[in-house]
This record gives sequence, C-alpha cells and structure tokens, in this order.
Amino acid sequence: MSTPDELIARSNRLGADPRNTNYAGGNTSAKGTDTDPVTGGPVELLWVKGSGGDLGTLTPAGLAVLRLDRLRALAGVYPGVEREDEMVAAFDYCLHGRGGAAPSIDTAMHGLVDAPHVDHLHPDAGIALATAADGPALTKECFGDSVLWVPWRRPGFQLGLDIAAVQRANPQAIGVILGGHGITAWGATSEECERNSLSMIGTAAAFLASKGRSEPFGARVHAPLEDRRDIAAALMPLLRGLVSTDRRQVGHFRDDDVVLDFVGSARMPELARLGTSCPDHFLRTKVRPMVLEAGGGTEERIRELHAQYRIDYEEYYRRHAAPDSPPMRGADPAIVLVPGVGLFSFGANKQTARVAGEFYVNAINVMRGAESVSSYAPIDEAEKFRIEYWALEEAKLQRMPKPKPLATRIALVTGGGSGIGRAIALRLAAEGACVVVADRDAGAAAKVAAEIGGGDVAIPVTVDVTDEAAVRAAVDAAVLAFGGVDLVVNNAGLSVSKPLLETTAADWDLQHDVMARGSFLVAREAARAMIRQGMGGDIVYIASKNAVFAGPNNVAYGATKADQAHQVRLLAAELGEYGIRVNGVNPDGVVRGSGIFASGWGAQRAAVYGVPESELGAFYARRTLLKREVLPAHVADAVFALTAGELSLTTGLHVPVDAGVAAAFLR
Repeated sequence: MSTPDELIARSNRLGADPRNTNYAGGNTSAKGTDTDPVTGGPVELLWVKGSGGDLGTLTPAGLAVLRLDRLRALAGVYPGVEREDEMVAAFDYCLHGRGGAAPSIDTAMHGLVDAPHVDHLHPDAGIALATAADGPALTKECFGDSVLWVPWRRPGFQLGLDIAAVQRANPQAIGVILGGHGITAWGATSEECERNSLSMIGTAAAFLASKGRSEPFGARVHAPLEDRRDIAAALMPLLRGLVSTDRRQVGHFRDDDVVLDFVGSARMPELARLGTSCPDHFLRTKVRPMVLEAGGGTEERIRELHAQYRIDYEEYYRRHAAPDSPPMRGADPAIVLVPGVGLFSFGANKQTARVAGEFYVNAINVMRGAESVSSYAPIDEAEKFRIEYWALEEAKLQRMPKPKPLATRIALVTGGGSGIGRAIALRLAAEGACVVVADRDAGAAAKVAAEIGGGDVAIPVTVDVTDEAAVRAAVDAAVLAFGGVDLVVNNAGLSVSKPLLETTAADWDLQHDVMARGSFLVAREAARAMIRQGMGGDIVYIASKNAVFAGPNNVAYGATKADQAHQVRLLAAELGEYGIRVNGVNPDGVVRGSGIFASGWGAQRAAVYGVPESELGAFYARRTLLKREVLPAHVADAVFALTAGELSLTTGLHVPVDAGVAAAFLR
C-alpha cells in the first residue's frame, strides 16, 4: 500500500476499538516521499489526520498533507509559547496542494517528532496514568525507560517541541505519557508504530489490573433501582427542559454497569466535582457534571440543583475569563448523574449527546484507574478554562454549519411506516429533526427508520395507537432515545368505504378507535412530556378534506375525521398556555403512495365514483381547482410549513392540501 493508504488502514484499526481512543479523539500521521508536480522531483510530505476527524472512519479526504521541510522550518520562526496559537495559521503555508482537511493543533507534534509514523491517542488506561497524582513514578514503574513522562502542556507547537526533545534524548523510547492528556507513540514503520501504541495501552491496562485496588470508588451506597428506566423516562423531559435554558438540547440516557457502579458509589460526589481531565473529555462534558439525589429527588430539588449549577458555572467563567475570552457559551450541564438510575447526557444533536455520555464513561474509567493505584489528579481548573474557551476552539465552533430548521426537534410520527407518514418522517428528518417512526407494522417502521439513517437520527417504535399502554410506551421510547418529544404528527389511520346501511358497528368502532381515540391518546401522552419539558411543542393532526366535506358512502371515516378536526381546535385552546401549538392538515385524494388507498380504500372509492382504480388519482385531480394530483410529499410539505418556525404564532389552523376542492373550503 502507499504511505497514505497504510496510514488510513492503521487509523481505522486503532479507532475501531474504544480501548484505544475516544470518538474523534487523537490523531495519526505518516511521513513519506512523493513526486512534486511542479519540479518533477521528490518531496518529503507529512500526512496527518485533520481537525475534527475520527480515526475509526477516517478517509483520505480527512488527511491534511503538508511539506515536511516547511513544517519543520517553522521551529526557526516560532515566537514562543505565549504566541504559539499563531503557528496554526502558519500551517496553511506548509500545505501541499489544494483540498484535504484543515491541519489540527497537533500537527506540530507529528511533524517535529523524528519518526516516520506517529500515533497520538486517548486510551483510558493511558490517561489513568497521566492523571494519577504520582504519574511520573508510575510511568517509570510501568514502562521502565521505554516510555517517558512529559508534563502537562496545552496542545500546540510547544508540546510538539517538548515531545521531540524527549524522543531525541531517549532513542530507546517508543513513546511518551502526556501528563493529564494521553499517549504518543512512534515507529519506523506503520506496523511498528501501531504495535508500539497497542503495547503501551496493553501494558498500562495490565499494570492497573495487577496493581490496582479492587474498589477505588468506595462502597456502593446506592443500588441500581429496578424501575430506573421508568424513572429515567419521567426525569428526562424535566432535565432536558432545564439544560435547554440557554439553547435547546437533545438527550441521551445510559445505565450500563460501569455507569451504575460509579453513580452508586460512596466517592462519586467528590470525584465528580474534580471533573474530567483529557481535553477531549471536558470539551464534550463541560468542566464537571450536575449530580442529583438518589433516584432523582423531587422536581423542586432538581430545579434548585440546576440553578446552583448555573451559578457555579458562571462563577467559574468569571474567575478565569480574560478580556479577550470568547463569550460564555451557556451555563447548563452536559452531564447529569443520578444515583441508582444512570447518566443523562445532552448536546446540540443526538450524536453529540451520545458521544458526551461516552466521553464521561471514558472519564469514569480514567478515574477508576488513577484511584486504583494512586489518586486522581486532573489538570487544574484554570487550564481547563484555557482549553474550553480557547480562541482556536471558538474558531472551530464558528466554522460549524448553520443548523437546519428542525435541528434539536424530536418528532414522533404515527403511521410512519408507509404512505403519508413515511413521507412526513423523511421530510422532518431531512430538515434536521430526530424522528421516532411509530407504526403497528414493526417491519415497516424499521425499514423507514433505516432509510432515514442510524439511531442518532431515527428509531422505529411498534405501537397500536388504540392501546393506552402502548402509546405511553412509545412516548417513553422517544424520551429515552432522544430526550423528549417536541413535534407529534397524528397520522395513523385507515378507512372503510360503505353506505350507512352497510356500515357495521365494528366498522364504526375500528375507525374511531384508530383515528379519534388513537389521536387523543397520542396527543395526551405527548402533551404530558411537552409540558414537563417547558419548551412548547407542535401537535399536527393529519385529518382530511372529509372532515368538512360530506361525501357519499363515507359516514364512519368522515365522522372520525371531523372528530380529529375538532380535537385540533379543542387542544389548541387548552394547550396554548404551555406554548404547544396544535394544527391540522386536510389532504384529499392522496392515491399514489398511500397506505390507506393501497389497502382497499382505493378500490372502494373508485367503485363509488364509477372509475377504474388505476385512474382514481387522475379523477380526483380533475375535480380540483388546480387540476393537480396530491402526493404524500405535499402533505409532508404542509407539516414542515406548520412546524419549522415561520408560523410560530399560528395554532388551531387547518391547512387544506387538496389542490382546491371548493366544497371543502373552511368556513
């Protein structure tokens, strides 16, 4: 393989194992020779993982490529540690060609270390030694003189010079432990570098396992609660609303053994106050978590603890902020720990929230390792602030793309496995929402959720909307998956077309159970979560032109659609005080792509109007004012228009999506 191909393969292997590094953490590099397209002669290059990439999924486009001679020449113009941030801009003048990723702050480390291949990683075992109070002595005991200690220094050009100096002075060394941070290893070949990285990680893990105390967190004082998932589902909307005080957040919950062991331990509160250490950790988790009482405690107490957290964070900012510091980004916690229940994490999207939780678990592992052989001694608070409010970090945040209109919104779409529901689910997800695809057909729901993407953007839920317990479980699933519910689309439905004298009580009950009762149950459970969140919300009913138009042979369907239409008005009037808007969409003649029409309704309506079923869509179009056929995507467009913010003061409205049916005009 070529040098870049070797680097990509090594990076992907290392990044695939969470024992080696955290998501988007660490970086790898390779040095080699290529042909200069200008001179035709050889040129020495450095290929290094660029800013913001992830080792496990790294591709060639994620590499920065720099001329090695120019990069190393920067040492001659380095203005000193007080101005080292200026060197990041200088990397741009070392780039080889156009394209590729932006060089990261760690580029100097990779270029200045005199080895063809370099790995910088954040393994829990390595950071445990790096954050131990007597880390230098433990490093010596663990590795002898094959791995050296480098004291804490903020990532940057000076750290690269420090590591390079240690390497030159210790030719026998294969790597270093970076105080408070992670590890760096090197090798003459890609294989040797990877082998040295894994050897350092494995040796550190074995050392901790053999030397460490068995209960570094002390005795378990809070056992895992049997009903903790139910408690979590009740807590999450309240917590999400609180941590969204400054900006709206999405949530994630985990209650695996490593979390429950830590949150239930006697020493958790004191260790949690110390915060995390590795820069990647506290950039994601904030300087420290918010800790609740066992089982969560009362709502009043939770609100008190949140208010105190915000005061403490604001004081932390004021203690360390300089005149040129970026503005405070928000005083709400990213991590909430609840003894007996688990860990709640929050972020600007589901992936960010999930990864924040993963990083805190990394921190738990680090604390366990450090406390097992010494005591946990993270970098001091002032250093944490310097990184959290680093101008370079702020610049990276400013480069983030503008959020989509429905970013941070959590949508629950009933009947989402086909037809109109599928179109709505796809559109809401495309506009940035996290989507819960709810359908009684588990396979159909799963297929649509997979079509949208992975679990960070959509999940399937199997639900019969006529079943009160099942509806409650579906809302709880949304809450535990994404943190709450903001946008509900009551779309589940069916229809039987019969004249009055042929309509049975069973026909009537079935249609009213699914659409009238089902919509009521879903709206009620969703409203409970929305009210607890305190962030408002949207409930949209997919009603029908038949809610206001008296068509033939349609008594059961038309009556239940009229029921749904009035639910819109009733709930809009009742829920407005909570900022919850309730609106409806009245489609007509959605034949193509419709689950209802495909299940027999189309044949029945075609018979009523005396046209072939294959021409039913065209028949409906001809009788409209616009002479156009209505498709599922048109209904999805209306849902988006009602919920994306442009109609933020509209509630109690029904939007016709029927291409113009004069007899169905609202009066």
